[in-house]
Amino acid sequence: MTPSRYSNHEPSAPSPARQSFLSKVMDEGRFLRQWAGNPLAIGAITPSGPQLARAMASYLDPERAGPVVELGPGTGVVTQAILERGIAPENLTSIEYCNTFAGLLRTRFPDIKVVQGDAYDLATSLGDHEPLAGLVSSLPLFTSPSEKRRALILSALDRLVPGAPFIQFSYALVPPVREEAGLFSLSRSGWIWNNVPPARVWVYRKASP
Repeated sequence: MTPSRYSNHEPSAPSPARQSFLSKVMDEGRFLRQWAGNPLAIGAITPSGPQLARAMASYLDPERAGPVVELGPGTGVVTQAILERGIAPENLTSIEYCNTFAGLLRTRFPDIKVVQGDAYDLATSLGDHEPLAGLVSSLPLFTSPSEKRRALILSALDRLVPGAPFIQFSYALVPPVREEAGLFSLSRSGWIWNNVPPARVWVYRKASP
């Protein structure tokens, strides 16, 4: 006997592709709500795309000793790329200002350290910390004054081991902070056109003595 379409069968579970799509839509909704509440703090209306996230993570060296810090992780797109790059979860600390995003990160990445705090105040948010092997930032730097941006980069570079990168993305044609010879160098990626909007990666490194 052919089962009726009205039989009491359990609904099939969503496919992995559909689960990924639904998760992406939900994240975009969360991001939009947080942006609407505080656009200067969030800076974008959608999370970074996976291509941009992988480009940022590619500048990390998994073989370099020391922890990695992420600033402004949001829903965790870049966090996932950092882990896929080969950074051990126990070596990753994410500093997130938004309570909603911080709680989401703790659920999605239970093995990393999530600090709810001000990424611009590394002394308070990080406290005493061994030298870092890398620092990845998704902060909307252009929403802050140039002096505040420069102070953050200098503070971050002082916490990095020699040669380690401070990695930042932006949608702008110009860098968030211009290179200062003798103090820090600056390199950049090409445009990541698949991101919405297109973005590029800027990499700062402290100048050698």
